[in-house]
Amino acid sequence: MKTEEIRLQLKTDRLVIRPLQNQDYERWLEGCRNRFPSQYKYDDDKMDLSGWTQQKFNDDVVSKLQKYADQDEAYVFGVFRRSDQKQIGKVELETIMRGEFQWGLLGYTIHNQFWRNGYGKEAVKGTLNIAFKNLQFHRIEAHINVDNEPSIKLAESIGMEYECTRKGFIFEFNEWTDNLVYYMNSK
Repeated sequence: MKTEEIRLQLKTDRLVIRPLQNQDYERWLEGCRNRFPSQYKYDDDKMDLSGWTQQKFNDDVVSKLQKYADQDEAYVFGVFRRSDQKQIGKVELETIMRGEFQWGLLGYTIHNQFWRNGYGKEAVKGTLNIAFKNLQFHRIEAHINVDNEPSIKLAESIGMEYECTRKGFIFEFNEWTDNLVYYMNSK
């Protein structure tokens, strides 16, 4: 494991949070395959995995994500359960602006078959630790759809603060949607 990968890895009580690696293909595939059907509007449906080979995973996931990290554009962390090494989701950090801002964006997804176990909260708290301590971000925001109650509850449960509602902020679902902005600054 390279020094950079170690710097971007964290173990919590139940999870390992780290960049995806080529050897994660089978765990990634299993996590995606075993998802339940979509549970609500913001829960992704099952992916069509028919064309996903080890090589496609290496090229389209691992290599691309490493390139984004090398360029300080984005960091995507696989979330793995320590007890059995199952890949249960991911947490993403995108760089909005560096310089005098040191500002990033947070996103998170836990496969729905692992919901209601506190993994999302544990994974996001761990990733924020990496964001502030290892990646030197000062401010992290989460942009959350106004009706995405589970995501709002998660952000609030880890101490993110509501800042504002941005009207017509993100183009999704074929329209410009309003988003709540939750933030946390480094301490």
